[in-house]
Amino acid sequence: QKAAQNLKASVPIKFHISSRTDTGVHALCNAAHLDIQRGPGKPHFSEEQLLLSLNYHLRPEPIRILSAHRVPSSFHARFSALSRTYIYRLLLGCSHHSQVPVFERDLCWAPAGGPLNVPAMQEAAQFLLGTHDFSTFRSLNNDAELKSPVRTIFQVDIQPSPGFLSHHYEHRPLEFWEVKFRGRSFLYRQVRRMVGALVAVGQGRLAPHHVKELLEAKDALAFPPNAMAPPSGLFLKSVEY
Repeated sequence: QKAAQNLKASVPIKFHISSRTDTGVHALCNAAHLDIQRGPGKPHFSEEQLLLSLNYHLRPEPIRILSAHRVPSSFHARFSALSRTYIYRLLLGCSHHSQVPVFERDLCWAPAGGPLNVPAMQEAAQFLLGTHDFSTFRSLNNDAELKSPVRTIFQVDIQPSPGFLSHHYEHRPLEFWEVKFRGRSFLYRQVRRMVGALVAVGQGRLAPHHVKELLEAKDALAFPPNAMAPPSGLFLKSVEY
């Protein structure tokens, strides 16, 4: 939004972002909309002009505009979204955080405690599919009571994944896995709490059926203490319209 002020629009520009993320969470591809009114006699920005100009002013920041499109006035980046896809990156094979490759630092979570039982995690993940009251899987904040806890999860997958430059340290017994969630929208910290519960299943601290019981409890305080996954492994992958 600060970069857009350099476009010298006739009225202040405000961005509307599709999804907000916690500090430490990443976005591979987020979406936003903005209205630009130019002064009398000035032509509209083309999509390419807008992209190049915004990226020029964003050079110091870890953010880039990938594409720009003209949309109808009825479009809203947040409310027009059909679904959002998040991935959470897990690193297995590290007995201590110092063993995480330096190029993966702050880009994954390496849970302590040895290997994970991935089949058990995949079994537990099936309980999260569909429409449920996810009260247990949301962190309480100021506006939590104003939002319905009912959400729909279209897809949950747990798949092996390549790490960044991992072919250069094949001699190390490291495994990367991705947990993918696709849903219309998510509650505050819902994805991090779902991942934390699945990892607890993989560690044997919970059984797969306990995830179903947590859902049925519909109580944020029923979530196991200190089980929420850290923000560093979470990525907003895409927003679908």
